[in-house]
Amino acid sequence: MESHQTRVLVQLRDLILKGEFEPGARLAEIPLAEKLGVSRTPVRLALASLEQEGLIEPSPSSGYMMRRFTPREIQDAIAVRGHLEGMAARLVAEHGLSRQLTLDLQDCLREGDRALMKAQLDYDDYVAYSNMNDRFHALIVEGSGNSALARAIELNNRLPFAAASAMLPMQSAVEEGQQWLVYAHRQHHSLFDAMQRGEGTRAQALATEHVNVARLNLETALDRPEQASQVMPAMRLFVTAA
Repeated sequence: MESHQTRVLVQLRDLILKGEFEPGARLAEIPLAEKLGVSRTPVRLALASLEQEGLIEPSPSSGYMMRRFTPREIQDAIAVRGHLEGMAARLVAEHGLSRQLTLDLQDCLREGDRALMKAQLDYDDYVAYSNMNDRFHALIVEGSGNSALARAIELNNRLPFAAASAMLPMQSAVEEGQQWLVYAHRQHHSLFDAMQRGEGTRAQALATEHVNVARLNLETALDRPEQASQVMPAMRLFVTAA
């Protein structure tokens, strides 16, 4: 995914988290393109990605509209991704990293290090980190060599905020967001180390634990009323879990 398109996707996710769109609101390409100051093409591609992530759904008239979902739905999807990616990491460690996979993962780690060097991140930095993060996770799944596992992860990623980078905009809304990213990227380094050493059990545990960053970001959005101006408006998108 090109950086420009990713930037639009990150911006739209952020607007969703900040409650910019009511449940059922229609999302049309032209108004969104004007709002973001971009052409319609990256908006169209970003909307298609958001549909795949389960955040929006086709509108009966045309285009897309916001959907409503429960916090439990997100929590369950994040937990499932953790277990699936844990299995993928274990398989990679047990099979052994190929030279190409090693180089590709090391390249991701360096990109993440560079993205987090600044004292304060802006949207472009989040885009760079998001691109790296998506690639890092995809490389591990691909490296597992298990096509059924890859399909299961792809299906789970269609649930709201389940995909690897789906929670990153939420981090930008809280003061300690950059610290969480630094922590998450340290986990990337530890996960790579475990896979490189062939430590399957450790790699699985690290990958499963890694999704807790996303879970904690969700809990932050739900539980911090003092951040209502930034985060709580998005709670209109949630319905109370049964």
